[in-house]
Amino acid sequence: MRGGETVTTSPLLRRINNGNWLPREEAESLRAELYYQRAVHAYVTMLPALNLIGMRDGSEAEFGQGYHVLPIWKDRMDSRTWVPTPNADVIYSMSYLDLKRTGPLVVNAPANVIGMFTDFFQRTLTDVGAVGPDRGRGGLFLLLPPGYVGHVPGGYYTFESSTYNVFLFFRTIMGRGEHGPDPASAVAVAEQTRLFPLWEEEKDVPAMRFPNASGVRVNMMYPTDFAYWTKLKEFVDHEPVGAIAPELRGVLASIGIVKDRKFEPESWQRAQLERAVTDAPRMILAATQLGRADKRNYYYDDRQWEVAWCGATAEWMQETYLDIDARSRFFQYAYSSAPAMNIHTTGAGSKYPYTIRDADGEFLDGSNTYKLRLPPNPPAGLFWAVTAYNVTDGTMPETEQLLPSTNGYYDIPANEDGSIDLWFGPRQPEGVADTAFIQTVPGRNFVGVLRLYGTGAEFYDQTWRPDDLIRTI
Repeated sequence: MRGGETVTTSPLLRRINNGNWLPREEAESLRAELYYQRAVHAYVTMLPALNLIGMRDGSEAEFGQGYHVLPIWKDRMDSRTWVPTPNADVIYSMSYLDLKRTGPLVVNAPANVIGMFTDFFQRTLTDVGAVGPDRGRGGLFLLLPPGYVGHVPGGYYTFESSTYNVFLFFRTIMGRGEHGPDPASAVAVAEQTRLFPLWEEEKDVPAMRFPNASGVRVNMMYPTDFAYWTKLKEFVDHEPVGAIAPELRGVLASIGIVKDRKFEPESWQRAQLERAVTDAPRMILAATQLGRADKRNYYYDDRQWEVAWCGATAEWMQETYLDIDARSRFFQYAYSSAPAMNIHTTGAGSKYPYTIRDADGEFLDGSNTYKLRLPPNPPAGLFWAVTAYNVTDGTMPETEQLLPSTNGYYDIPANEDGSIDLWFGPRQPEGVADTAFIQTVPGRNFVGVLRLYGTGAEFYDQTWRPDDLIRTI
């Protein structure tokens, strides 16, 4: 009954065209919109994998393919390497393994590495180093392909991956030279790495190759056009069914991406896929720009410094849910997440506070000049560093400086109280030392990142806190 009148139709029947099929034009429009929404969802969810696929394809095109090829940025990584949030202040070694081709793979990791192995959804298999099972002493890591049922010998740190593709990411710490960091010792450590298939005969194992990736213009970014979908299809075909949950496989199937079936979108579908690959990264950026309602992303109540994991785990798990917004933003401008980067460990792990705003809450703008004061004795047992990045994708702003970064290895002039002042801007302020200046691009927003390797207790109890960036010009 409704107002004394008997209602003889159900609510949904009344809402949808009085129980009749939709006009064809409306039906086609709604179908296209649903397809588009599924494509956006697929983009956001699969970004961790596409992020690594872009890195792998760019690296292998320039430096070669194979488990025995380990590119090392021997002279540090600079802005000519297009990759999300690269660190110019350690020596990078990165490789891309395929356990479908090699079977179980052994990695002899050197001592004093800060690193990890991840699957291609960037879920950590294990840390390597002080927070890993080797505790910084190095050792033999055995990586098993998904579903492996063969013999597993002892004597290894053994981990099974959920994907055939595995990412090897090692960082080694530079020494202190006469006037700044010296990469030589860090490169020497990285070049002790050895990889070989478990069941391969020793005489058939190729010698390691360590190409120098520094100074090379290489594009290791994820696709920003229709190739996003074709690369995704190749990935789905290559990996086992169990690598992707059934519900997500259903989303992918709804846009035509099904394992071992042809991907042949019709013209209207292709139009929505093109639309999604254009809009989705803008949506991720917009959500970050407008901020979180819960404010979990801030380190402090009175400062602008943020935490990439929003107070969650290294897997972006909050207490009762997976933080999809935080994860998608991370993989738009960064890569690799491991417990050592997020857990509260003193003297061994690392922290990466970043800021997109100045002390007044305005977005950092490369046209302006800013001063960042770091209080005395930054709590970094290994070293600290400060770097500028582009906001959209985490690449380094390319300027005459090439290394938009500085670190504690340099002799940076200190104030009377032991604090130091660092400067960001399009031009070096008069009287500011080269080692205290990071150059920015006029008219372009940027992110400032502070890295603390070997984080001390003073950071966690907040007795040491970095100042906000203050605009001076």
